Amino acid sequence: MPTPPKTPSATPKPAFNDAESPLTWLRARRDKTGMPLISDAQYLAGERLRMDFERAMLARRTTTNWDMAGAGGRGGAIAAELSDGAIAARQRYVKALEAVGPELASMLAQVCCLSAGLEQAERLLNLPQRSGKAVLALGLTALARHYGLLEQGGRRNDVRHWGLDDYRPGIAEAQLEEA
Repeated sequence: MPTPPKTPSATPKPAFNDAESPLTWLRARRDKTGMPLISDAQYLAGERLRMDFERAMLARRTTTNWDMAGAGGRGGAIAAELSDGAIAARQRYVKALEAVGPELASMLAQVCCLSAGLEQAERLLNLPQRSGKAVLALGLTALARHYGLLEQGGRRNDVRHWGLDDYRPGIAEAQLEEA
C-alpha cells in the first residue's frame, strides 16, 4: 500500500536567536553569591521592550526597501503605511521609555533593542567603564515596575479600581440598628 504524500506544513516563522541577546547572556551569568545578574522580571521587561521595538518597525533597514520602488514622491508617507499593530507597539515603546526617564532609556534602547553589548553601550553613551551593568539593572528595574512585573509599596501595580483603598463608605452601627 503506497504511503500518502506529505503535505507541506505551515510556513515556519523565523526564530529569535537567544544567543545573540545580551539580556539572555546576563540572565545566564551569576554574581559572586550565585544570584543571576538580572532577575526574571528584569529579563521579561527587557524582552517586552524589544518585542515592541521590533513590532513598531523602528529598526533601520539593512537592505533596499523594494516596496517603495517606483512609487514616485511617496517617501514621506511611510508612517501612513504602518499597520495598527505597529502604531500601537510604537506608542507602547515610547510610553515605556518615557516611564523610565531619559537617563536610563538610552541604555535600555542600546542593550535591549539594538543588541549592543555592555561595553559597546558604555562607549556609545560616554559612561564610565564597568558602569553599564549597574545602569542597565536600574533601567530594567524601572521598566519592570512600569510593566507591573514588580511590586510597588507592598502591592502589585495592577489597577483594579480608580478609588483609594478606603474609598467605600462604612456603615455606622447606629444606622444598622435603626433598620
